[in-house]
Amino acid sequence: MKGPQAAVRSVSLRARAEAGERLIGALLRMPGEELVEMLAVAGFDFVLIDAEHGPADVIALRQHIAVATVHDVPVIVRVGEDDPGMILRALDQGAQGVLVPHIDDAREAAAVVAASHYPPVGTRGFATYSRAGRFGETAPADHRDWYLRNTLVLGMIESPAGVSAAGAIAATPGFDGVMIGPADLAASMGPDDLSLPEATAAVNRAVAAAGKMRMDIVGTAGAAAAAFDDGAGLVVYNLASSLMAHLRGLRAAAD
Repeated sequence: MKGPQAAVRSVSLRARAEAGERLIGALLRMPGEELVEMLAVAGFDFVLIDAEHGPADVIALRQHIAVATVHDVPVIVRVGEDDPGMILRALDQGAQGVLVPHIDDAREAAAVVAASHYPPVGTRGFATYSRAGRFGETAPADHRDWYLRNTLVLGMIESPAGVSAAGAIAATPGFDGVMIGPADLAASMGPDDLSLPEATAAVNRAVAAAGKMRMDIVGTAGAAAAAFDDGAGLVVYNLASSLMAHLRGLRAAAD
């Protein structure tokens, strides 16, 4: 294998997802370096680092990715909306994939694919001297080929417009999968739109019909199991929500 994980992992996260593995991760808002290690020790398959609602600090992001790499845990980075520069920086630091919020149509999905891949698939700037290229020690052709095969390109549908365009979004070449943002989707709905359960079902049908990956965000182990059983291939816990629920439960013991 060639690429940023060559010394530790023989199979990329994208390859594992395409093989049909059920992959469990956690959404972590920076800073939280020790939480990356704790997730690794607990046996999580990947970490989703939030640079949208968390601070988009590239130095902290690099540190989090480096810690995850030492523990052989792939990282996906949730970048900001319409931010190809952050996509480049996240992948250059060794992330195996990106999750881009607020995808409303196929044109936006195609732009994410272009920003995430090297030519001839996309327009990502090429360099091997970053962490992803092992500081220049990976041969340029090997580096390019590894990322063309293994970069995981995911987007979020978070609006009624995105729901309506879900089929076209999911069918976009090079676009690997979709996660619904339930909070933003619910907040953006009007009285004439589908209900949240109806919209969720419509998006999930479109993703399945296109043969693309589905990632669900959940808060409990029961919800994670249900998501896998319903067709999700990647499931991610909202770690802040899960930790707060656990802390409230611990506090309740004193009442």
